[in-house]
Amino acid sequence: MTGRVLIIDDEKNIRKTVEMIHRNAGWQAASAANGTEALAQLEHTRFDIVYLDLVMPEKDGIEILRDIKERWPDQLVVILTGNATIERAVGATKLGAFDFLEKDCGKEKILLTSKNALEYRSLTEENRMLRTRIAGRRVLLGSSRVMQNIAEQLSKVAPSNARVLILGESGTGKELIAQAIHDRSQRSAGPFIKVNCAAIPEELIEAELFGSVKGAFTGAETREGKFQAAHGGTLLLDEIGDMSLRVQTKVLRTLQEGEISKVGSNQTIRVDVRIIAATNKNLGEEVAKGTFREDLYFRLNVVPIVAPPLREHAEDIPLLAKAFVEEYCEENGVPSKKLDDPVVEILKRYPWPGNVRELRNQIERLVIMSPGRTIRIADLSAEIRMGPASFATAEGMYPPHPSLQTSAAQFAPSHSTPITGSLQDAKRTFERTMILHALHENDWNISRAAQQLGLERTNLHKKIRQLNLRKDSK
Repeated sequence: MTGRVLIIDDEKNIRKTVEMIHRNAGWQAASAANGTEALAQLEHTRFDIVYLDLVMPEKDGIEILRDIKERWPDQLVVILTGNATIERAVGATKLGAFDFLEKDCGKEKILLTSKNALEYRSLTEENRMLRTRIAGRRVLLGSSRVMQNIAEQLSKVAPSNARVLILGESGTGKELIAQAIHDRSQRSAGPFIKVNCAAIPEELIEAELFGSVKGAFTGAETREGKFQAAHGGTLLLDEIGDMSLRVQTKVLRTLQEGEISKVGSNQTIRVDVRIIAATNKNLGEEVAKGTFREDLYFRLNVVPIVAPPLREHAEDIPLLAKAFVEEYCEENGVPSKKLDDPVVEILKRYPWPGNVRELRNQIERLVIMSPGRTIRIADLSAEIRMGPASFATAEGMYPPHPSLQTSAAQFAPSHSTPITGSLQDAKRTFERTMILHALHENDWNISRAAQQLGLERTNLHKKIRQLNLRKDSK
């Protein structure tokens, strides 16, 4: 197990010794005599491990460590120290150093530390990939024809290096589709970097994407941009339809040339990045309006994938909802729960204008707030229970849930029957019928009946006494 190592030390003999130990073991090694040289090398080359001396004349190791961790938080740094600086070396580990070694520790100890650092990086990366793969699979849950088509598209495009444009409404899982493409690609071991173009102010998005040099603008520091951070991996440009024309021009040049220039610098840096773009806007219309570059649109739209709204594959809702319940029970340390069948039916009929994201949020609330092990209709919000008053779709208006229509018809008098008596009597009769129906439906389990009716258990007991209800009542 070998990699690339950088040794930072003002003592030439130490640099050469540690460098030679690694080269003889098959590593690639480089060195720097001070922090300025080291940071310049780190800007252009990725090192698996940095060996850093604590005591140096210009900038000491603690300052350099802070600089490294600020710009490259995942960089593994091993501190080199003499006896007099061991206490400071221990303190350096609190700032993010992986380990520390005394300079006279010997060849075997140095190589063992490097091996341990690589194993740590490998384990961390493996855990990250497992987490992202699980996340990527969530959006693919479902056996509907729509989701099968998405899965087929992913299986074809993921192994390639083609650019992908993911289109769809907010909340449809565009980011998860992008993650799934990365996880199944030949770049899966590389970074997956996300940028929400709509969430970053226009004056900052250029530096966010391409990086900056110190003094390029007020408050600017030398930093790595997202394109550079994604080198060897995938960059998701989310909500790209909100990117300004000026930044679009620079992105287009990067796609054409495969290189970037930091803000405030004329120096170019080569980058090897696969681009996935996503938007909830119709980019064809944006091109026609002059708010999106046509040449960039064609560069990005090599393989378009449309993330379907949830209402177009409602048959997948039971599987998604069940998976979310299990996930949030585990995440919140809640005993396992299940969705009552009538609840699942209501979830299937609701139009979900916020799509999978809205369903996920609702399930999280239900897991946390529902009192019992079974999530029932009474636990749902009024909006979900009743549905919007109207919801325009390609098929027409969203109809009320049939179970709610049935409930209303079940307890309403026939139109052919003359309505007599006072309003108070009618109200009492209607209430008695509903409560008795809920009690019989739940085998006279007061708690479950109360949940179904949306009442407190004590209030239901009170109403049972007032209405003189018994198990043999009809």
